Amino acid sequence: MSDFLFTRDTPAQYARALHTAVDTVAVHLAGTRAPRSAATPEQLEGLVAAVDLDRPLGDLDAVVDETRRLYLDHAVHFHDPGYMAHLNCPVAIPAVAAEALTAAVNTAVETWDQSTTATLVEQRLVDWTAERIGFLPAGEPDGVFTSGGTQSNLQALFTAREERLSRPRAGSRQERLARLRVVAGEHAHFSVAKAAHLLGLPADAVVTVPAGRGGGLDVVALERALHELAAAGDEVAAVVATAGTTDLGVIDPLPEVAQVCRQHGTWLHVDAAYGGGLLVSPTRRHLLAGIERADSVTVDFHKSWFQPVAASALLLREGRNLRFSTWSAEYLNPRHAVRPNLVDKSLQTTRRFDALKLWMTLRTVGAEEIGRALDRVLDLAGEAGRIVDEAPDMELVAEPVLSTVLFRHRPPGTGNDEADRIVEVVRTALFDSGRALVASTVLDGRRCLKFTFLNPGTTAADVERVLELIRAAARDAAPRTLEAAAGSR
Repeated sequence: MSDFLFTRDTPAQYARALHTAVDTVAVHLAGTRAPRSAATPEQLEGLVAAVDLDRPLGDLDAVVDETRRLYLDHAVHFHDPGYMAHLNCPVAIPAVAAEALTAAVNTAVETWDQSTTATLVEQRLVDWTAERIGFLPAGEPDGVFTSGGTQSNLQALFTAREERLSRPRAGSRQERLARLRVVAGEHAHFSVAKAAHLLGLPADAVVTVPAGRGGGLDVVALERALHELAAAGDEVAAVVATAGTTDLGVIDPLPEVAQVCRQHGTWLHVDAAYGGGLLVSPTRRHLLAGIERADSVTVDFHKSWFQPVAASALLLREGRNLRFSTWSAEYLNPRHAVRPNLVDKSLQTTRRFDALKLWMTLRTVGAEEIGRALDRVLDLAGEAGRIVDEAPDMELVAEPVLSTVLFRHRPPGTGNDEADRIVEVVRTALFDSGRALVASTVLDGRRCLKFTFLNPGTTAADVERVLELIRAAARDAAPRTLEAAAGSR
């Protein structure tokens, strides 16, 4: 028998391997003082290319040490307070323990005969999340775990498309598909347009509604767009509202959007991949008022719930609409099956038992503690916004809503074009140094730096330190920036 496999005959090898890996991570974690190393792409390419995959080392200790040098020493550490770039979070320790359990057993949750209680755990969490959203039991809500918000949004729009096409109307399926539209706010996630493309909708299928005051979807413009589409003979598969836009963290006016959708008989999908953690916030749950009126909701547990990637879910107010995703095979999930098979609700077949991560976190610390951790992050974003706004050489671009802060390094006398140029120069300099990571974006035609906070351990002092690094990077880059500007004239 091969002793490298996890079997009843190899518990000692398993335990030793896990202890080696865990000890390596623990030692590495204690020694890190920055979100990444300063290694260049060329150096990292050289490290990886030097490994001969056809000549195994033959010893796990040596392999773990090699992996530390190749991977851990150069990984981007989301737990470091200097990481302020994207929607990545430090992870709950009970969830990491869950990963060890599920990886060893290798449970696949697509069918009952591969998963048993794992199916029941996922279903219980789906029901629990639906209750937190406020879906009424009378509608028999349901849902399924997915790989992330992009997949959740894809399945939501697929379901909305099929539900719309199931309604009687003149014309063939292909004729109706050509006139099918998705309406979304201008700050909706890119996965909405990507989903429309993957679903075979026309290139102009996504109709963008401008933002109103505050950056949320303009309800008057939404009403007008729906009237115009109906007058043109188009069908609307879904309206997509966002509860936490990626750049601004804005939550669309969900009650008003829901009312418009109800009047027009249109499916409402709420993309709460970012803001879904507010469902357990002790102080900010009201920001999601109206989400219970959606037909479908995306929630990413691997963002504001502090779970390891990947853990997302799609929840439906009327669970029966998941029937559009069902495809039966006699060898896997025959139609006459008595026990539940989660593949009947999923776009995936083989699927990990990701629900256990959230389950073990809830059972260890509870939902309220997760919500309190998110509240600390949102409080920090507000404080960071004030720090930026009060700094004479910084320009706050938008008031923080959730945990993102958009700003520009703009000393007195600095023009817009120069402030634009310095954004990527500063961001690249910080990344290359490894001392801090920030993001960038474009808003209203202007480039901005972006802090994204999802670490409850980050402090105002960390924000001040990164701002100083930005100032230093800008000073160092000033001569090169001026030369480049002169050369472009």
